[in-house]
Amino acid sequence: LYTTVTTEAVVSTQSTGDEKLNDFQKLCMLKCFRVDRVYRGVTNYVTGKMGEKYVTPPVVTFEAIFEQSSPISPVVFILSPGSDPASDLMKLADRTGFGGNRLKFLAMGQGQEKAALQLLDTAITRGQWLMLQNCHLLVNWLVDLEKALEKIQKPHPEFRLWLTTEPTPRFPVGILQRSFKVVTEPPNGLKLNLRQTYVKIPSTALQECTHEAFPELMFVLGFFHAVVQERRKYGKIGWNIPYDFNESDLRVCMELMKTYLDKSMEIDGKIPWSSLKYLIGEVMYGGRAIDNYDRRIINTYMDEYMGDFIFDSFQPFFFYKDKEVAYNIPKETHRDKFLEYIEELPLANTPCVFGLHSNAEIGYFTNAAKDMCSYMIELQPQTSSSDGGISREQYIEKVAVDIEEKLPALFELDRIRKQLGEITPTAVVLLQELERFNILISKMKISVATLQRALAGEVGMSAELDEIAKALFNGQIPASWRRLAPDTLKSLGNWIAHFTHRFEQYSGWIEKGEPAVMWLSGLHIPESYLTALVQATCRKNGWPLDKSTLYTTVTTHTKAEDVREKLHSGCYVEGLYLEGASWDVQSACLRKSKPKVLVEELPVLKIIPIEAHRLKLQNTFKTPVYTTSERRNAMGVGLVFEADLSTTDHSSHWVLQGVALMLNAD
Repeated sequence: LYTTVTTEAVVSTQSTGDEKLNDFQKLCMLKCFRVDRVYRGVTNYVTGKMGEKYVTPPVVTFEAIFEQSSPISPVVFILSPGSDPASDLMKLADRTGFGGNRLKFLAMGQGQEKAALQLLDTAITRGQWLMLQNCHLLVNWLVDLEKALEKIQKPHPEFRLWLTTEPTPRFPVGILQRSFKVVTEPPNGLKLNLRQTYVKIPSTALQECTHEAFPELMFVLGFFHAVVQERRKYGKIGWNIPYDFNESDLRVCMELMKTYLDKSMEIDGKIPWSSLKYLIGEVMYGGRAIDNYDRRIINTYMDEYMGDFIFDSFQPFFFYKDKEVAYNIPKETHRDKFLEYIEELPLANTPCVFGLHSNAEIGYFTNAAKDMCSYMIELQPQTSSSDGGISREQYIEKVAVDIEEKLPALFELDRIRKQLGEITPTAVVLLQELERFNILISKMKISVATLQRALAGEVGMSAELDEIAKALFNGQIPASWRRLAPDTLKSLGNWIAHFTHRFEQYSGWIEKGEPAVMWLSGLHIPESYLTALVQATCRKNGWPLDKSTLYTTVTTHTKAEDVREKLHSGCYVEGLYLEGASWDVQSACLRKSKPKVLVEELPVLKIIPIEAHRLKLQNTFKTPVYTTSERRNAMGVGLVFEADLSTTDHSSHWVLQGVALMLNAD
């Protein structure tokens, strides 16, 4: 079962009548052996038991939405990344006679509260359509909007209110109860994305540009737009931050391309590649990318998709090609011909089309299954058991007692400070780490002790204690503990083991001195230790701190025990996990990921501080190192440092594969 390659063979849950397991028991087996196929297995199970309509999203047209709307019921569009209902609403307004001044738009933001209420009053009396966009940016003001809607007595029969918002738990329930709710999502799949692009452009659009290459470049742009949207569904290996690339980006880029190609025809007819790549990759799409590594992906696509090589007749260009399918640029000039080509493309596509490894699909379905299971855990009854088994309170108390027994004593910071003697930069890091660790230990001791008293009825159950009890019952880390600990995605049991390992490393550091091999995952702020290494080396050698950096190389040691002596300058690091590629120990370079192996542990890494001007690297890939597989968030939190990994392939290959290192395995 585990080594089965074909999805259909793995996820088939329908009984043939003579098996010992029923369909649901097969799903349980699937959960044990192939978590990545549970999502598809559940889909097949629901389809077989209840019908396909329960797993197929309905096709909703704007005409149908308008027919079901009314003057007293707002239409709320719940946005997902990549969706843009505004343009479709404008087209609907033109078709129904509400274009021009009868359709009003207002993008919500700070200071727009008064203007929104004025537009609402005008629209109610004059029978206009009003669209308030991005209401999630002014959630507090929505209470005033709710009151205004409740006061409406006799609105103009043609009045309609349209609201767009991202999912937020603070959206007023009163508005949701009286509104018509629509979830808008971009097309799922490369083919559907391309089809939507070409369906929405006018039939004569490809003939409006005087340059003969415009139709083909328009297809390249449409393909690029579909690719950057489709990468989003693969999670953090696709994009660090899920960007809202939408139809407006494509339309503006299309106009830019047309303008620049028309200008080139007035000069020499040469395509201005550098200008197009900059405007599309850096300004329009890259302007949304606030993460440098995400911007690196966009620029790599620009280099891969744009250049004179796409018109090479001796070596035909393909976006992607294998034994089953080939994505190339059709030699057509009319929109309908491009649509015919798109209809011949397969409905489903592998991650390889986007430059990702096929394992990315496994990660996508694994995360989907994990989310589904976490939702079911949240929905399970939170009441005591009455069937003679262990009660909820007894189970929580048992977990609390078990954790309490594993909690160590607080570190004596004054004694340790005297024991260290000379306070070096790394010693300062140790003292800061111990101070944070003591705060966490104290919080955990107080929490579990008070929780046991609350369960016994000796003290009242506060909201914080109730949250801790719920987390312990569900096998999750309480939020009050998580705030005082390093970032992690681990379950409670794995986190306690991680907590114990951290204590052991701190204790060894105090008793035996700085470890020869540092486990960075065990540090609350690992980047502070690396900064201390650079600082100590600069002091020793008299280097300027702002002109020094880190040199990294992967050793042949697969275990920390293989390292016999400590480095004079720098350190060895263990516990790094490689995602998006594998490591060839013999050749000491990156290799393609092994099938069904999403993450593998990297051999011991050597980190040496060095003067920046002396660092000359060739055939290496600059790899970001993150704390967890969540990588980096929109605030820039999560990136620790950059490691240089040797490679025999071009760096663009690993950029599109989403290669990164993590300090923690989930």
